[in-house]
Amino acid sequence: MTANTSSSPAPRQQAQDDEIDLLALFATLWDQKWLIAAITAVFMMIGLAYALLASPVYRANAIIQVEEKSPGLPGMSDVTEMFGGESAAITEIELIKSRKVIGTAVDNLDLDIKVEPRYFPVLGRAIARRFAGEENELNTPVLGFGSYAWGGERIKISRFEVPATQFNAVHTLVAAENGFTLLSPDGEALLSGEAGKLIRAEGYELYMPTLHARPGTQFTLSRLRRLSAIITLQETMGVSERGKDSGILALSIEDTEPDRAEEILNVIASTYLRQNVERQSAEAAKSLDFLREQLPNIKKDLEEAERKFNAYQVKVGSVNISAEAEALLDQVVDIESGIAELQLQQAELDRKYTRDHPAYQAWREQMAEQVARKTEFNTRIKGLPETQQELLGLKRDLEVGTEIYTQMLNNIQELDIVRAGTVGNVRIIDDAAVNIEEPVKPKKPLIVVIATLLGGFLGVALVLVRAALNRGIENPDDIEAIGLPVYASIPLSDEQRKLDFGNRRSARQLRKLRNQHPTALLAQRNPTDITIEALRSLRTSLHFAMLEASNNIMMISGPSPNVGKSFVSGNLAAVIAQAGQRVLLIDMDLRKGYMHKMFDVGPENGVSDVLSKRVQLQDAIRPTKIGELFILPRGAIPPNPSELLMSKGLTQLLEAVSVDYDLVIVDTPPIMAVTDAAIIGRQCGVTMLVTRFGLNPVKELEVTKQRFEQNGITVKGVVLNAVERKASGYGYGYGYGYYQYEYKSDKAES
Repeated sequence: MTANTSSSPAPRQQAQDDEIDLLALFATLWDQKWLIAAITAVFMMIGLAYALLASPVYRANAIIQVEEKSPGLPGMSDVTEMFGGESAAITEIELIKSRKVIGTAVDNLDLDIKVEPRYFPVLGRAIARRFAGEENELNTPVLGFGSYAWGGERIKISRFEVPATQFNAVHTLVAAENGFTLLSPDGEALLSGEAGKLIRAEGYELYMPTLHARPGTQFTLSRLRRLSAIITLQETMGVSERGKDSGILALSIEDTEPDRAEEILNVIASTYLRQNVERQSAEAAKSLDFLREQLPNIKKDLEEAERKFNAYQVKVGSVNISAEAEALLDQVVDIESGIAELQLQQAELDRKYTRDHPAYQAWREQMAEQVARKTEFNTRIKGLPETQQELLGLKRDLEVGTEIYTQMLNNIQELDIVRAGTVGNVRIIDDAAVNIEEPVKPKKPLIVVIATLLGGFLGVALVLVRAALNRGIENPDDIEAIGLPVYASIPLSDEQRKLDFGNRRSARQLRKLRNQHPTALLAQRNPTDITIEALRSLRTSLHFAMLEASNNIMMISGPSPNVGKSFVSGNLAAVIAQAGQRVLLIDMDLRKGYMHKMFDVGPENGVSDVLSKRVQLQDAIRPTKIGELFILPRGAIPPNPSELLMSKGLTQLLEAVSVDYDLVIVDTPPIMAVTDAAIIGRQCGVTMLVTRFGLNPVKELEVTKQRFEQNGITVKGVVLNAVERKASGYGYGYGYGYYQYEYKSDKAES
């Protein structure tokens, strides 16, 4: 019981972690929902445009029946069936796709000549396809682009010979008023002429029986190698058997022109049918020649058997044969006839197969079986009287010879008919046909759906990859995990953006805002902004922190530029001064300090001038429009800021102002960029770091902390600045409570 009870929280904790991770994942996607939606919409529009503009592809279909082949010699079908020969359809499929059949279609239809109109990019082909004019009518060029085809053009080239180096090269054919001009791939004129005439020039031959196009219309023309055209057609053609061992073959071919697809498939089917008949006739002729070669020997053996039988009858006279002998004779005759047929088949097998082929093995088994039966019956015949044995043997030879001779004559007649015939074992059941109402490609709904899904997946992947690569801190827990307490989380202020950029909201300006320094003091312009409320909360937290400090000087720094430390310093000083304390804000960023802009004072006569003893401290400190807040600007930019800060003048300056003010806030450069903050921090009672939401990674903050500690400075805490409203991470919950609990006073009604 105890073990079970103690182990139960672990699975619950694991389930809770999984749930949190899943919620964080969905929240991350929700934060970038508009980016995902935009990418999805773009891909959907691309898919829709492709579906509408892509050329439709049509499929022509034809059906062919392959019947069982009749054997060239008697008994051959039994032999092939015994070893289970491969399906005839498999062989016929390869024959249909052979170069001999496909090559005939390439030659007859000039498929090694590729010619098509030149269309306007992207839209031209779709416009031409949708043109439905009268016969011989040409579409009007769009925007005057007369060199492109816009619909209604026709061209037919039945001969195009090129030099050996120009195969597959794309030539340009330009229609003229009464003819055409052929241009080389480099644009040089090769030949000119009229349609319907054979033109020869410089190794080129061109015969074009048909040309109907507007003068100036261009066509692309290229001559393919015959083998390349055959291979291309083989790849686009499909042949399959409908049902196992059905003998029904389905032929198909796809093309953007339905008439061309139908014509190609019909030529292939008819060519295959004709070659099948020729092949059947050739096989019959070979078998016929073989039988005719054997016929004289068979006839001679028959005549010899007849002579011996007649001579024996004359010699011994009439001999009665018993019923048992008659039965044996019939059986022996059948066996001898079978053996004779097998002997004829051996020559046919020798011509077609090797001795190790399964068909040859099956023939050997049949022959061995017949020989064994013959031996058995011969043994039984030896039990008959000698006279009957001799007569039975002669009669057997005569009947066997007669049967073999008769069967051979019948086979010769049958094969003679097959050789002279025009019918093979193949029939065209359905001629090629195309359903022009339903092209097989593109599948428009499917393309749009796939493009939309792909866009959605890519959008989600992009968001997740960006989230994985963005190692900037978004959760205060990550900061506290390295031993730095988070004193406040400051929301990103829309009001500050408006003060700096007006009401413009372009993405370019928002990106600029992220890297540009504020020029207006938000605490003065809009003291009720939620960002200022967050700084008031920070003011309360710092009040207790300063009680433990060695002096009343607080340094505010950051790990890197553009984290908003000057924004925090200026506005924090303002809200503290508004609470009644006497505050001095010192801009000790002697390189890029801009605090003077926020308070509308000049940068001259500042810190650098006091340290250089060019100006007295009292003359450099200036009042601001906020009652008890004073500012000491950076002064002139010195050539050696670090050396200037290491002088005794810095200590004297800070000791002097520490006595005169309740709180001194020192704004310094980022510690990772220069060492100024490490020099100044030794003389400050409190050191605060400002880090920006989603910008600084945890590792960078760790290095910043270590660098301060190496110089004997303890970082009191961190301010997480510019927290953005997000469904994921810290911005949506605790840290962004200022949005949730914003509480403004009602304006008096007038």
